[in-house]
Amino acid sequence: MQNSTTTIPHKPVLYRETIDAFKDIDSGYIIDCTMGYAGHSSMILESNPNITLIGIDQDQTAIDFSTQRLEPFKDRVIIKKGRFSEVIKEILKEIDISEIRGVLADIGVSSLQLDQMDRGFSFSSDVLDMRMDKNAPLSAMNVVNEYSVNEIAHILKEYGELSNAKKVAQRIVAERPFSSAKALSDALQPVLYQGKKIHPSTLVMQAIRIEVNDELGELKRLLHEIYEAGLEEARIGIISFHSLEDRIVKQEFVRWAKKCSCDPHAMRCMCSRDNDIGKIISKKPIMAQKDELKENARSRSAKLHLFDIIS
Repeated sequence: MQNSTTTIPHKPVLYRETIDAFKDIDSGYIIDCTMGYAGHSSMILESNPNITLIGIDQDQTAIDFSTQRLEPFKDRVIIKKGRFSEVIKEILKEIDISEIRGVLADIGVSSLQLDQMDRGFSFSSDVLDMRMDKNAPLSAMNVVNEYSVNEIAHILKEYGELSNAKKVAQRIVAERPFSSAKALSDALQPVLYQGKKIHPSTLVMQAIRIEVNDELGELKRLLHEIYEAGLEEARIGIISFHSLEDRIVKQEFVRWAKKCSCDPHAMRCMCSRDNDIGKIISKKPIMAQKDELKENARSRSAKLHLFDIIS
């Protein structure tokens, strides 16, 4: 058996916890909504020899790499390109829902995308792009150079949670146009808080990236499609990386587990009290172990939430 953790270009976050989360699935399909470079996918295929994995990604570079990476499992792998909220809708129509036993989504940008300077995700990049799908019409250059002060401030406040979002937005508009992430980052240093744990530009880049790829909208649509699918028995695992994603997942899982669908302000329950579709497995998010935290800095902010859909 190959060792995925050494043959892939990086270790996926929470790799042990993810394997453990899906270890009891011995048949049917597991959908990896954010296949990336096949880190989690390859481990799940190794650990679950009787399942078929459907991998989804909108990044053609990741698909090309993963197609080759998963060649040893090719009879048990289906790879689809596109936004996961759209592709999963197609999958749920094509495959008997009783056969879908697991869904995994590792939300956000991959380490390799961050490391590829020509993708423009890093604050030290000489380009300004940040598109997970290179064919998407909206790029970071559009956002930075074309959005109004108020639009940029809204993005920075909502997606980056910057307390001085308006001031940073004004600086961007005053100094633009920008053609590189590095130039943008350098120009913003005078108005950014100089934190000790992360680079001052990190939250700005995060906010722009979320806007470019509609990441929170994608997550909400994915959860909606899963909820509406009527799955019979499935383990759902969502890995989030910041408070905005984390809040969306927690709130949605709580809603899935609620028996009563009545208005919380109603005098008494008027529904059948059978509206829950399963139960929350991880009351608190599952975090990385100490050794992983030392090996992979990205794992510091990773949180795994688990939910079991039960018919």
